Amino acid sequence: MKESIRNFLAKPKNIFLLDSFGALLTTFLLYFILRNFNNFFGLSKDIFEYLSIIAFLFFIYSIGCYFLVKKNWKPFLKIICTANILYCILTFGILLYNYKSVSVFGILYFSGEIILIAGLVFEEVKIVRKAFF
Repeated sequence: MKESIRNFLAKPKNIFLLDSFGALLTTFLLYFILRNFNNFFGLSKDIFEYLSIIAFLFFIYSIGCYFLVKKNWKPFLKIICTANILYCILTFGILLYNYKSVSVFGILYFSGEIILIAGLVFEEVKIVRKAFF
């Protein structure tokens, strides 16, 4: 499985497809599932809505890059990489700000999301660096 992922990522543009799928999944989870159980996670519906809007914007950007960017994809990948890092910082900040109300399940979900996004960012950085050398 690890080899098939490496083959998929051998084409740097595919990272946009992977990123867009992750952003769409995040949008769906936040807006259609977690928002409806906001008390269980200990955060307001507004937080889930705002985060889902951000994730949806990331989806639009990444899928647009996948289909529209033919050459010189590195600056576009840097943008989504930076956006993903900022999303992780924002999510962590939301957890800290709401530490009194957020439940263990909220901490687990958002920590898992941060870890997955950090892994994706790590791969994005490797692809950008590899393209420069």
